[in-house]
Amino acid sequence: MRIAIVGCGFVADYYLKTLQRHPELKLMGVMDRVPERAERFSEYHSVPRYDTFDDLLKDPDVDIVLNLTNPRSHYQVSRDCLAAGKHVYSEKPLAMDMADATELVELAERRGLLIASAPCSVLGETAQTVWRALRENRIGKVRLVYAEMDDGLVHKMPYQKWVSESGVPWPYKDEFEVGCTLEHAGYYVTWLTAFFGPAESVTAFSSCLIPDKETNVPLAVNAPDFSVACIKFASGVVARLTCGIVAPHDHGLRIIGDDGVLGIHDCWYYEDPVYIQRMVTLRRKAFMSPIKQRYPLLRKGGKRFNYKGSQQMDFARGVAEMAAAIAEGRPCRLSPRFSLHNNEIVLAIQNAMETSRTYRLTTTFEPIAPMPWASDGVETREQPQLEPMSTAKVAALTSRIPQ
Repeated sequence: MRIAIVGCGFVADYYLKTLQRHPELKLMGVMDRVPERAERFSEYHSVPRYDTFDDLLKDPDVDIVLNLTNPRSHYQVSRDCLAAGKHVYSEKPLAMDMADATELVELAERRGLLIASAPCSVLGETAQTVWRALRENRIGKVRLVYAEMDDGLVHKMPYQKWVSESGVPWPYKDEFEVGCTLEHAGYYVTWLTAFFGPAESVTAFSSCLIPDKETNVPLAVNAPDFSVACIKFASGVVARLTCGIVAPHDHGLRIIGDDGVLGIHDCWYYEDPVYIQRMVTLRRKAFMSPIKQRYPLLRKGGKRFNYKGSQQMDFARGVAEMAAAIAEGRPCRLSPRFSLHNNEIVLAIQNAMETSRTYRLTTTFEPIAPMPWASDGVETREQPQLEPMSTAKVAALTSRIPQ
């Protein structure tokens, strides 16, 4: 499948480095509105370059366009690509306005094309393993989910020194003006909708706690740097999602069921360990065991992803999934309607600001399928067993429990 990239900014290096793992994808060329940036990127990675966006759109050999532009440009660039008959895989969000996002999906459907939005981490080993454990009912009926996307006090970090592999500075002004919710909430929103189905409502609160971010460049928009949302799913599950760049770093996930807790520590690592904790009853007391039982990953990729960054994610896996769906004539796991529903959830959180209102979802999607190597029936596991605790450990644990 032949692809082209629009936007040679900070994130583009991550796609180029992980494209190497997908030889079925052939890069036809890259393009950026800043010619010098496109030239530097092209030379660094030794890939072809288009002189103009129009040249890219007119190339009949391009099947899929990766839209890696600034979020404010996502809508216009994706619309132009769809109008030119190209499938589109866009960085998050699909669009910064719900009407624009809906227009893109409807345009793609009318033209028989696919459009999907990052992130694609739901296709990763950890997410697929968590989903498999849920389908196997390893923690019983799920009632509640706690998901965290806190990145630490970013404005106090040396972010002006952050540079991509090809030499592109981290676009901190754009990042702060777009906001951490639109940038990062999708990492867990996509997991939750894949696991539990469409959402019914979002009750959210978001706020800008540090307006100027102590930058030397004035910010045009005081986007939320903290948000919290309670998402009610049609399946009955309720999830609390927190997103921010003020609280200490925490990317943890805890899924609470009647028979235990299923969790991970960081969704930005495709092979982050999956664990199960269970309730323990000792005499008249019941408490959560501090022992975390490892639930083995369904597969391991082996080598680390060869790029510098605070994550270990295969950025190109979503593009590869789209290409496979097109080639095989099947639904894409990151379908247009799936992407649109997730976009609506994230926008509902972003736009809540301090009104703390309840938003009713207007979109839905058909259930998506697990990855082939994670589908039910591939293998059977024994139920993880709690390790026996010594008498001393039992005494130490019970001594801390109120009588």
